[in-house]
Order: sequence, then structure tokens, then C-alpha cells
Amino acid sequence: MTRSIELGTTDEFVARHIGPREDDIAHMLERLGYDSLDALSASVIPESIKGTSVLDLPAGLGEAEALAAIKAIAARNQQFTSHIGQGYYPCHTPSPILRNLLENPAWYTAYTPYQPEISQGRLEALLNFQTLISDLSGLPVANASLLDEATAAAEAMTFCKRLAKNKASNAFFASRHCHPQTLAVLRTRAEPLGIEVVVGDENALDDAARYFGALLQYPTSEGEIGDYRALIEGFHAAGALVAVAADLLALTLLTPPGELYADVALGSAQRFGVPLGFGGPHAAYFATRDSFKRDMPGRLVGLSIDRHGKPALRLAMQTREQHIRREKATSNICTAQVLLANIASMYAVYHGPQGLTRIARRMHRLTAILAEGLAALGLPAEQRHFFDTLTLASGARTATLHQRARAQRINLREIDDTRLGLSLDETTTQAQVEALWALFADAGQALPDFASLAARASDRLPAELQRQSAFLTHPVFNRYHSETELMRYLRRLADKDLALDRSMIPLGSCTMKLNAASEMIPITWSDFGNLHPFAPAEQSQGYRQLTDELEAMLCACTGYDAVSLQPNAGSQGEYAGLLAIRAYHHSRGDAARDICLIPASAHGTNPATASMAGMRVVVTACDARGNVDIDDLRAKAEEHKERLAALMITYPSTHGVFEEGIREICAIVHDNGGQVYIDGANMNAMVGLCAPGKFGGDVSHLNLHKTFCIPHGGGGPGVGPIGVKSHLAPFLPGHAAMERQDGAVCAAPFGSASILPITWMYIRMMGGAGLKRASQLAILNANYIARRLEEHYPVLYTGGNGLVAHECILDLRPLKDSSGISVDDVAKRLIDFGFHAPTMSFPVAGTLMIEPTESESRAELDRFIDAMIRIREEIRAVEQGELDKQDNPLKNAPHTAAELVGDWHHPYSREQAVYPVASLLEGKYWPPVGRVDNVYGDRNLVCACPPIEAYQDA
Repeated sequence: MTRSIELGTTDEFVARHIGPREDDIAHMLERLGYDSLDALSASVIPESIKGTSVLDLPAGLGEAEALAAIKAIAARNQQFTSHIGQGYYPCHTPSPILRNLLENPAWYTAYTPYQPEISQGRLEALLNFQTLISDLSGLPVANASLLDEATAAAEAMTFCKRLAKNKASNAFFASRHCHPQTLAVLRTRAEPLGIEVVVGDENALDDAARYFGALLQYPTSEGEIGDYRALIEGFHAAGALVAVAADLLALTLLTPPGELYADVALGSAQRFGVPLGFGGPHAAYFATRDSFKRDMPGRLVGLSIDRHGKPALRLAMQTREQHIRREKATSNICTAQVLLANIASMYAVYHGPQGLTRIARRMHRLTAILAEGLAALGLPAEQRHFFDTLTLASGARTATLHQRARAQRINLREIDDTRLGLSLDETTTQAQVEALWALFADAGQALPDFASLAARASDRLPAELQRQSAFLTHPVFNRYHSETELMRYLRRLADKDLALDRSMIPLGSCTMKLNAASEMIPITWSDFGNLHPFAPAEQSQGYRQLTDELEAMLCACTGYDAVSLQPNAGSQGEYAGLLAIRAYHHSRGDAARDICLIPASAHGTNPATASMAGMRVVVTACDARGNVDIDDLRAKAEEHKERLAALMITYPSTHGVFEEGIREICAIVHDNGGQVYIDGANMNAMVGLCAPGKFGGDVSHLNLHKTFCIPHGGGGPGVGPIGVKSHLAPFLPGHAAMERQDGAVCAAPFGSASILPITWMYIRMMGGAGLKRASQLAILNANYIARRLEEHYPVLYTGGNGLVAHECILDLRPLKDSSGISVDDVAKRLIDFGFHAPTMSFPVAGTLMIEPTESESRAELDRFIDAMIRIREEIRAVEQGELDKQDNPLKNAPHTAAELVGDWHHPYSREQAVYPVASLLEGKYWPPVGRVDNVYGDRNLVCACPPIEAYQDA
């Protein structure tokens, strides 16, 4: 007799992704008084929105099956040799950086370094990036990256508008020689603000007084190198500021923008070791003069000291978060591309100034040899001076040449019907140069001899613009050139930090969940990494299948009818969503609708985004339970009925509860002519349980780096696609490379395309049932923490059944009154227990917002809970006089190993300081610095690598 066996997948991913085991789930449910997850979620989800979930997805695949499926999709992409250029270039990612940084969870699972004591490693890497940018650009202050070159240019435009002396002007000049995708994003960003973007030829400009600012490209998009000094002086004389978009690698050989008198330098660091990736993610850079540093967009890493006087890094000044300024923010860009900036910084560390110069000079020499050979074939380049890019007047042969090139698996740049472009790069070989000559030669025409041309071809850099100033002289760029040294340097930096590979990161509103290895594997495949974003559509069929399927999956998760994957950050998704609403109103003749209602509890990026979209912010009140005050909302919606454009609301609320009145809120806005934007930051509580597109939302952005498992990367990358109802679908972001060509919000048509496989893998492996279970477990874990801690710390807000959503807020304000212990003290003390702090003082000052996610096990939840209870006992000891009010473990936290082995003058023991619970004996994280002094750093701003003597003196 034979026995049948049950056949299924070889593994089940859902159980790998979700932390608690079945016994744990039963225990936690019993603690909450429920007998099933369905019963718990039924008590949390308001009656008015139950049954709105439309999650129609197939069963989840096993990890091996999903990897095989996405491998087949990737194989549909065609990898041609790319000479398209236009701001995107093939390059080599050094293997030790690939293995020890990009593929290392110690780097990619870290959160933004808002807690500097546990972020010194990635902060040092970012300081290296800022130094790299400052040195190469010739400007003293550089930020820690922006989203891409085009959005950096848009930030430069509004930066010039704020700071230029020519206050009467509302016109911005942009050279027609800038990259086309940059000009497109400039137009998108300018229109809602009433800025006129004038695109013209700077060589024919005679009316500089008309403009408040200007953008120039160096070298130009077509390859020409010009001397901008006289032009920039003319703009300055007229009271305008000038931004120069510069090729970072070219600046190793060319006079930097700062020495040309530019006020801003910007561009992309992509060719410093970051794959093409069909357009992203790539780190942009932005540098400016010292006098403008407090108006610079983005984040700035600065040097300060800790409480022992030791040098310590932290995010400086206003850059800790633009959202503090709300509608008065200079930008809504609160995200950066940290992981990519760190790759670029380590590329510079590994190669050093000599290595970078050697790469750039080789590239230029090959281009000069290529140009000599093309001239011999009767196709001289249009440029007299160039770095790595040529433009050819190919005339009537243009279309034929493109066809011939593609037949040989080569892509050239399509400039227009009679001209084409060629860009070389770090990966270009002699054989590829010879292949290009063969491509352009007529039948029977003799090909140039590479060796003879190499012997006599001269450099084509203008003599007056060859770089004379030194760069990257700091020791960090001149030491780690062997793989052994770089490997150890990367390990040393990673060991300074806390990331998800060490412990739970319980940040409310930030959803720090598992980024599974199987999700991450495809992003380093060449089939995804080596594709140029402007390659012909027939070569990107794998990406097209991936994006089509992912858009459908996200529609199923949200209840919306269409999705755009273009926005490459949550903040940019917000912006794209409001632009869609704005365009919809304009299409109906309602251009006067410019009022955006925003609850007082909203994410700070919301009001900043509304201002950027040309809307006026009207704040609505919240009630004592943290819910939107519906009466106040109704009154303000009716008051502004003729001008109401939108409501921006986060759901579940920023206070961590499902508001009962969400349907009524949406109806009020719709009845008064507005549209409802539902911020998707908290989608991790809703997938499979309720759908914003079905209970009143017109548009939502989704944080793929939160709910859908793309890792935060230490503060970027992110993806912030928007889902819309059908009436808004015609107003989704467009792009020159897409069917609808206007309205681009970032440089590449699919934004950060190369990390989309992460979310595709997550959804396919989880399946519909798995995604619902993840939401239920996120809710269970949050309520378990709230229930266990409520007798120690008040839970500030709960829903109607005394339950929270996927996060909870603990109120520490009474403890400050009774003990003098602040929320900062508790956050820093958690470091001694090996934890990243929860979100501090948001949305309510003096509170901690905790979000455990579904990926954390009950054991890890209990470890965190035990730490919080032990901290409450220490606070009680302060209250009762058993611990000194000033010299206690909380006020002095975190404690370093150096302090432990030095002279000990505290009234509490070393053991209590660093081993407050027994579990730490098995594995202790040691913070590299004590509590960082932010005030000292802001008063003594240093934002590039300091001389080594600074550390020695300290």
C-alpha cells in the first residue's frame, strides 16, 4: 500500500516574515481578551469601513518559486552597451562595496540618523560624502544628498528665489543645454509657484536683469565645455544667483563651479559606483556658499562633541527635519539617498583622488581618440572641447545609424532627427571604441588605427578650465585603497551603528520591518541594474512587466484604480498627489480652488507639500482623543467651499488610532467640492483589512520603504508611488519617455526602478492572505505592547474599544513633572539596553510613539517591554530620591565603554549603567560616543571632514 504525500511549496515565506509563532499569538491575544486575530481586528476597524478591502491577490509563492519567477521577468530586459549618457552612465561598483555595504543589512536596514549616538558609522560615511562634494565642487557646504539631479535643480531654483537680491523678478533662466529631464522637472515644480522658467541659449543672453536665478550645465548635456565666469558675473551684477549642474567625475579634471563663482553646484553622484538601475535610486548632490548654509535644502551632517568632550557627528541645524517648519518649510524633501550617497563616498574612499583622476583621464582620453577617429571617417564632433560626450551631425543617416547600432546591441543618444550623441564611461574599452568606428564607417571605408590615434590624439579639455586646486586631501581618502583596509573600515563603521540586524527599531510612523534576503537578492542582478532609463522601450520589457504587475498589486492593496510608480520618496508622492488634484480642478475650470485643509496632527511634510503645490494651508483642530474635530472641519470646509481644493489626512491617524468618522470626514470634503488625499504612511495597519480607495480617498501615496519592505538604507532610498481613483488617473505624473509627456516629478520615468523588485517579491511571496495576516499581526503587536506598558506609562490615545492601531503613543509628560526625566533621557537610556528609541515628541511633544511591526517576535517585544519597565523603575527611584536628580543613569545615558573603564564618579554602579538587565550579558551594543551636544554643533558648524588634529586635540 502506497501512502500519498501532501505537495506544496518548498517553503512558506509568510511564517518567515511574521515574528510571533502560533503559541505566541495565542498568548498575546489572551492577554488582550480576544480569541482570534479576526476578532481583534474586528474590534479595531471601525464599522463604517469594514468590508472595504478588495485585496484580490493569488496565494503566496515560496521564496525559491518567487525568485525563479522574477528571474524570468528580469531576463526579458536586454542589456545593450549604453552610450546614451544624458546624466546616466554605466560604472563599476567595486566588489568590496557591493558585498560589504550594498548587500549588508548593517547598512541597508538602518534608519535615518536622528539618534546620532547610534549612527556614528553612517554619519561618518555621509560626512565623507559631503567632503567629496565640497572638494570637487569648490563650494564649502554640501548636504548629505537629495533625490536625483532633476529635483536637486528644482530645489536650486526655489533656493535662488528665496535668496536672490533681484526680488522683483519671477523668472528663472535655464540653459537649453541642460539635461531634458531636468528641464521637465523644473517646469513641473515652477508652475504651481507662479515661477516662469525661460529656457534659452546662455551664449545669446543679453537680459540677465530679467531673472532671479539661472541654471547652467557643465559640461553641457551635449558635451560642450564652456567658461561661465563672465556669464555668472553678469547674473550677479543683476542681483541673480547661479546654479551649475556639474558632472562630478569631470570635476576631477575641470575648474570646479565654486571657482567659476557659482552660488550652487548640483548634480548626480550615480557614476561613483552606483548602477544605472533604469533610473535610480541615485544620490544627488547640492553644495553652496557658507553664507547660504541655513537655507540649504536637505540634510546636513555636522561635527559636534559628546558630553565627554569627544568629537561626535549629528544632523545639523534645520536639516534634522524640514517638517518642523510645516507650511513655512523651504522644502518638503525630508528624505535623502543615504545608502547611495554612502556607496558614492566609499567609491571615492576606495579610489582616492589619484584613482578618481585616473578613471576620469582614461575616460577622456578614450573620448578624444574616438573623436579623432570619427573625424577621420568624416563625422567630426560638434564640440571643440569636451569631457566624455560627443554630438554628431549625422543628417539623413541618423535613423539608419540608430538601427545599425541596435542591431549590434549598442544604444546611442537620440537628440533629434539629424543629430545623435555618444557618451563614454568608466566601463568603456578599446574594443567598444573600435566598434563605434565600424558602426559609423561607410561600406569599404578603412577604419582608424587605435594605436596610432592614441599616440597622437591630444586632450580636448580647455586649457583655461583645467583644474589646478587640490581635492580629497583628508586622510580618509588616502588610506583605504586595498580591499583589506576598505573591508575593515566598512566593518568598523557598521559596528558603531544600530540597525535592524541587531535589534528591534520601534519607531512610530516609520515601520521598520523585515527586509527579507530573498526580496533583496534581485536588486543586484545585472538584468535590472545595467539598464539605462532612456533605453528604447523594446529593451525594457522585463521592467515593463514588473511595473505593470506591481501597479496592479498596489491597486488591489489600496482599492484605487491606477498607480504611478514615478515618485521616488514619500514626500514626492505627497507632492504628485496634490498636483493631480490641482490639475483635476483646473481641468474643470476650478482654478480658484487652492485651500488645503490639514489636521493639526498631520505629518509635517503635508503642509510643506501643500505650499509647494501652490495651495494655502488651513489647519483644522483635533479633539481630546486625538481625532479630527469633525465640527471644526465641517465649519472650515463650508467657510472655504468655493475655494476648497483638498483635505490631507493620515489614516489611521498620526495618533495611532482608526478614527470612527473617516467616511463622514471624506463626505464633508466631497460635498464642498474638494478632493481627499489620504496619507499612506500608516498603510501597514490597513492592507487586507480596509482600503482607502474604497472608503473615501481620491488619492494616497504609499511608502514602499515602510509597508512594502524596501529598506530605509540609513535615510534613503525610498519609493512613494501614488494610487488614484479613475477621475484622477489622467493627471498622474508624466515623462518624456512615457505616453503622457508633461508633469514629471523626478528625472526617470519610473523613479527608483531598480528597487521595485523588493516590493514585487514581498507581495508575491506573502499573497493576499499573508498581507492581511501581516496587518493583523502589526495591530496585535502594537496592542500587546500598549497593554503591557499601560500600567507604567499612560497610553495617550486609543480607539473606541480601548485599542490602538499598529502603533501607540506613551505619554511621558507627567514623568517630566514628577522626576525631571525627559523623553530625551528615556530615548538615550534605551541605547544602553541596545534599542533604537521610538519616535520622540511626534505628534505630541513629550511622548514616545512605538510601532513594533509584524516582523518582531514576542521575545523581542518582551525584551523591549522589559527595558521600558526597568527604565520606569529608574525614574521612580529618581522620584523617590533613591537616585540623584541630575547624576543618574537616565541623565547620563548612553554610557560608553571608555567611560566604564575610566574613573567612575557616579553614585550608581557601573553594572547598573551598562548591564541594567541580565540579557545584555549575552550581547552588548556599545555606543561609540556619549550624548551628543546639538547646541554646540549648531554654534560651531563643521560639515566636512575636519583635520585629523581636531580629533587629537579633543
